[in-house]
Amino acid sequence: MQFDDDADLDTSEVQDVRGSRIPGGKATVGGGAAALIALLSGLFFGVGPDQLGLSSGDEEPAATASSLAQVQQTCRTGRDANTKEDCRIVAVVNSVQDFWAQEFERRGGTYTRSPTVLFGNQVGTACGAATSAVGPFYCPADRKVYLDLGFFEELRTRFGASGGPFAQAYVVAHEYGHHVQDLMGTLSRSQDGRTGANSNAVRVELQADCYAGVWAHHATTTNDESTGRPLITSLTDADIRDGLDAAAAVGDDRIQERYQGRVTPESWTHGSAKQRQQWFYEGYRTGDMARCNTFR
Repeated sequence: MQFDDDADLDTSEVQDVRGSRIPGGKATVGGGAAALIALLSGLFFGVGPDQLGLSSGDEEPAATASSLAQVQQTCRTGRDANTKEDCRIVAVVNSVQDFWAQEFERRGGTYTRSPTVLFGNQVGTACGAATSAVGPFYCPADRKVYLDLGFFEELRTRFGASGGPFAQAYVVAHEYGHHVQDLMGTLSRSQDGRTGANSNAVRVELQADCYAGVWAHHATTTNDESTGRPLITSLTDADIRDGLDAAAAVGDDRIQERYQGRVTPESWTHGSAKQRQQWFYEGYRTGDMARCNTFR
């Protein structure tokens, strides 16, 4: 995956709060057993921590501004995105949101942009407080994506994914798939409390995978607003394989087999490895969000 060296990055779409503290310090999600519970419940690549009761209790702290604000200082152009991981995330966020803004407009709608919050260890959100243990997530209460960059190393070392820049892009695009669902009113289907291979929770996650594939299909033809040229200049077959590999690595069956030693489809919340690959590829193959109806 390559970016246009001369493109200007819009860092306003990424809030860098790494190094911040949660007001009140009441986060209840920690490592060890809590992390394992989150893992086995399939929250990775999911929706806000409140769904698993991983919130801060009676407070809903907001993310605070970091004195570091690294991306605002160092991520200026596509050249930075080609050499620095956090700048790459900025560029992917820009590309994903450019695509959905244009797609919504083409369909007669209006896309509301959503920031990604980069955090380290723990963060406060309108969905409650969470730590890195819950993985990347989207909070519908404040319409923000939350991401600890350390997750990408865990994706490779703990979950066995091959990694690579596009595996990271797939994760980001999946979370923005949840934002698209939120804007379209379908995200709430996942909040009926049911689990299982045919549950709405799984169908919502698979649709977000499909939406990630739709973006990938159009990534190299979506023009950046500032330059009029595509921000992403190249996606290879190897990049797509990395995305498919990441999708499989976080399938419910793979995670359960690895950490429980058995597969229990009745507790699935995200879908199997095969399903996640299938729906990402359906979106990538067709480039048509109408083909992402996982609720049929």
